[in-house]
Formats: sequence, structure tokens, C-alpha cells
Amino acid sequence: MRTFILGSGNAHKAQEFKELFRDTLVIEAAPRTLEVDETGATFTENAFLKAKAYFETYKTPALADDSGLVVEALPEILGVQSARFAPELPDYKDKNLKLLELLAPHSERKAYFVCVLCFYSGPEEYFFFEGRVHGVIGTQRKGTDGFGYDPVFVPDRPENDGKTLAELPEWKNSHSHRAKAVQAALSFFSK
Repeated sequence: MRTFILGSGNAHKAQEFKELFRDTLVIEAAPRTLEVDETGATFTENAFLKAKAYFETYKTPALADDSGLVVEALPEILGVQSARFAPELPDYKDKNLKLLELLAPHSERKAYFVCVLCFYSGPEEYFFFEGRVHGVIGTQRKGTDGFGYDPVFVPDRPENDGKTLAELPEWKNSHSHRAKAVQAALSFFSK
């Protein structure tokens, strides 16, 4: 099995990737988190910057992702800046409430999560995989599972029951933006 070091200090992501790649690729936590300037204008550019930095530092193949929430009515916020949105609010509970407040006057609530994975094995060998999950931003925080903006994001599902990702941990494991990017990577690496 191929082994990649994970280019992230996010413990939630590390656990999620270990579960998603179980029995196919070995994803190991980095000995320490690197401070990588995410200066890219796109998710792809930022994933590349992180994977390359971890590869160069630890001299081993690296996996990095860049992901975020895109809200169609508020395109100037979130996106590649999702983690840095409302920096004066250190807790995601407060960031979620701020997003709901900004979106309150808008009737259009469409949004999507995007995840771009970069597997970097050297300057001549790197691969990208993208996944998205579409939905809407709800009108209140709901659920206790997940992290980030999961409590306000209602994914498009046939059930149309208004549940957020934070209320759907099992569904999220198979259908999230990260799960879809992983599925594309698994399909590639299995060949």
C-alpha cells in the first residue's frame, strides 16, 4: 500500500481521511504542522502549495487538500477563504451565526462545498481530484456531528428533510465533497 503524509494540522480532516482511505492508502499524520502560505487564488493552487511544502520538508509523498464553502449569494466571502472568514470570531459556532446573519436578507441560499486533493510524489508526479456536494444554507444551526460549516449546510438529497451535514454523519462519510474527491482518487490509484 502506498503511504502519504497528510499536509494538514486539522485533526478532524486527518481522522476523516484515515477512514475514507482505509484498506487502500496509508495516510499518516505529519510529525508537526507546517505554516504554509495559502496564496493561491483557487482550491487547486492551495492544495498544491501545501502538498509540495510537506513533500519538501519530510521527503515523503504528501497528500493535501484545500476545501471550503461557496455561497452563491455571497461569492466574495468564504470560498478559498472559508477557514479565514470572520477572523475576529475564533469559533465555528460564531462563524456559522455570522454567515446566517449575512445571508438573512437573501432569498437565494444555494451553496456547495468543494474539496480538491493533491497527491504530490515529486516535481514530476502530482495528481488532483475534486469533489463537490451541493445544497443550501439553512436558516439556523442544527446538529452536533461534523465540523466547520456542517451545522448550517443542508445537502441536496432525495429525502429533502432539511437535515444538515452535522445531522447526517453516515451520509456525509459517503457523499460529502471530501468523500467524492477520495472516491475519484481511489478509482485512479486502484488502476
